[in-house]
Amino acid sequence: MSRRESPPPPSPPPQLLGVQRGEVECEDRPERAEPLSDTEKEIIQDTWGHVYKNCEDVGVSVLIRFFVNFPSAKQYFSQFQHLEDPEEMERSSQLRQHACRVMNAINSVVENLHDPEKVSSVLALVGKAHAIKHKVEPVYFKILSGVMLEVFSEDFPEFFTAEVQMVWTKLMGAVYWHVTGAYTEVGWLQVSSSAV
Repeated sequence: MSRRESPPPPSPPPQLLGVQRGEVECEDRPERAEPLSDTEKEIIQDTWGHVYKNCEDVGVSVLIRFFVNFPSAKQYFSQFQHLEDPEEMERSSQLRQHACRVMNAINSVVENLHDPEKVSSVLALVGKAHAIKHKVEPVYFKILSGVMLEVFSEDFPEFFTAEVQMVWTKLMGAVYWHVTGAYTEVGWLQVSSSAV
C-alpha cells in the first residue's frame, strides 16, 4: 500500500473530540480551569500514590497505547518514531525515559495541587517547550490525557472507580487548559494535523 493509500489513523475516542485540526480551542476556552475541591484533590493524591509506585511501567504502558492507537504522534520523536512493535517500544530506553518524564510532570502537578501558581508554572513550561521547541500540536495533550485515564482505570480498577475517573477527568481538563494557555501565549498558529 502506498503512503497515499494508507488507512487513516483511528478516530480519537468520543471524549477527545471537539478539537479541530491545529486549533487551540481559544473561542471555546473558558476563562479558567474548573477548580478542584479539597476532597477532589485528596482523591487525586490518594489514587496517584498507587499509580506512581509503578511510574515507569505505567508510563511505558501509556506511551505504547498512545503510539499504537495514534501513530501520527510518533512523528515528534525521532529517537523512536521508527518503532512499530509494542514489545520493541517497551524495550526502548528512550521511550522509557520519556515515559518517566511524562509521569514526573504529572507527579509535579499532583504534589502541588494545593499551590495553583506552581501547577500553572509547571504546565506553562511543559506547554511552551512542546509548542516552541518540539512543535507538538496541542490536541495530542488531550488525546494523551484520555489514554492515561484508560490505562490508569484498567491497571488500577480497585482505585479508579467511576467517581475517581470523573475527578481525574476534571484534573486532566485543567492540565489541558493550562497547556493550551501556554500555546496561546506563544502565538501557536499550526494549521495542519495528522492527529484527527
